[in-house]
Amino acid sequence: MKLTVHEFLTLDGVMQGPGAPDEDTSGGFERGGWQVPFTGDEDFGRIVGGWFEQVAELLLGRSTYEMMYEYWSQVTDPADIVAAKLNGLPKHIVSTTLAEPEWQNSTAIAGDVVGQVQALKQRPGGELQVHGSWQLVRTLHEAGLIDEYRLMVFPVVVGPGKRLFDTYSPASGFTLADSAVTGSGAVYQVLRPAEFQAGRYLVEGGREVSEVG
Repeated sequence: MKLTVHEFLTLDGVMQGPGAPDEDTSGGFERGGWQVPFTGDEDFGRIVGGWFEQVAELLLGRSTYEMMYEYWSQVTDPADIVAAKLNGLPKHIVSTTLAEPEWQNSTAIAGDVVGQVQALKQRPGGELQVHGSWQLVRTLHEAGLIDEYRLMVFPVVVGPGKRLFDTYSPASGFTLADSAVTGSGAVYQVLRPAEFQAGRYLVEGGREVSEVG
């Protein structure tokens, strides 16, 4: 399976608590719900719906699992593709303390997380999708296991909060596979990891040129 990561981010890189003021207040975060004002257009629904058309199994961190379970297990509308996929498909929950997840079709992963995710990726068909799951995504990024990042950046700045990448994240380049801008101003990018490269600007013959490598 292809391992894909799906994140909603602020302009300053925060991924914490996009859906409600009390969604994730850990660390004293007080600006939850920042995403909601920008999700009322058709573009947003089309992009997110497209994600869930491709999912075969889900991989979630403990906190994201708990937030998703509380909300999405109550959504029973058969026309809601997000609810149908989240409730019906296999879910793998990374946790050292959650032995028996309550959400249907859920199993817990502990111990060698990287090794177990590598084994999941060997299964045929579809996508193994990660949503949210801050610490898990950092672990997967460090291990080089992520095949594609699908990031939607919203035009809002919130200050301190959990970020997708930090000072200690391994350097990486990316290639752009797809992009779009929603009617509300969110910028969507599909990025695939590539070798990190750097370069320099030079002046040759009175003209500015660039040199990579």
